[in-house]
Amino acid sequence: MLRGLYDKVLALAASPRAPWWLAIISFAESSFFPIPPDVMLVPMALARPRMALRFAAICTVASVLGGAFGYFIGYALFDVLAKPVLALYGYAEKFAAFQAFYDKWGLWVILIKGLTPIPYKIVTIASGAAKFNFAVFMAASVVTRGARFFMVAVLLHFFGEQVRVFIEKRLTLVTTGIAAGVVGGFLVLKVF
Repeated sequence: MLRGLYDKVLALAASPRAPWWLAIISFAESSFFPIPPDVMLVPMALARPRMALRFAAICTVASVLGGAFGYFIGYALFDVLAKPVLALYGYAEKFAAFQAFYDKWGLWVILIKGLTPIPYKIVTIASGAAKFNFAVFMAASVVTRGARFFMVAVLLHFFGEQVRVFIEKRLTLVTTGIAAGVVGGFLVLKVF
């Protein structure tokens, strides 16, 4: 079933309304949809390299807006649906510990997860459930999602098909390395 959905999303990249579909997929992926926008971004950027940065901007804006919706899902529905179940099973204290963890480390979670193809919807919903500072959440989302999509677009613009193959095989490795570099850089700055 997921493969069929993947193929349908890929086919949308060739449609005349591809930029609109790219925005819709980017929005939905940040809050509930299982297929990442890269499935459309990559073939669209390869087909029209001069538009690659525009496509990355569409992904970024729509993904951040979708992230706000995911935050709302976690914020509003968690209290209604999940909190009573946690209380029933005696996990209210564990959730309080999770919120304390997120208060301390949430920014890093958002920055690291937002760069990788690991489902961003997990971060958006968790941020809302933990009631993480919304302004910080949105700022981190703009930085991390923009960095991720623009990195893909720039690489595709300059290196084309060779990068597509590399990205498809090693995107998780590349973005994890970048995330580790960002975290390491901040840690070095903090120590000195």
